[in-house]
Amino acid sequence: MADEPQLGEVNFLTVAEVASMMRVSKMTVYRLVHAGDLPAVRVGRSFRVPEDAVHDYLRKSYTSTA
Repeated sequence: MADEPQLGEVNFLTVAEVASMMRVSKMTVYRLVHAGDLPAVRVGRSFRVPEDAVHDYLRKSYTSTA
C-alpha cells in the first residue's frame, strides 16, 4: 500500500465541482456515485469525490471516434 496517497494528500471535490469538470449535471454525478461507478465519501448530507477518481473514471470512459 506504499503507492496509495495519505488521506491528507487526497483532494476531494464537491458534486458541483465534479459536474463542472465532467460537463454533466449534478444529478448525473449523483447517479454515478449511487451506482458505484464513481467512489465518494459521505460528509454529513453531502458527498465528496476524490479528484483522482474523477480522472480515472474519465480515462476509463474515454473512447476514440473514427
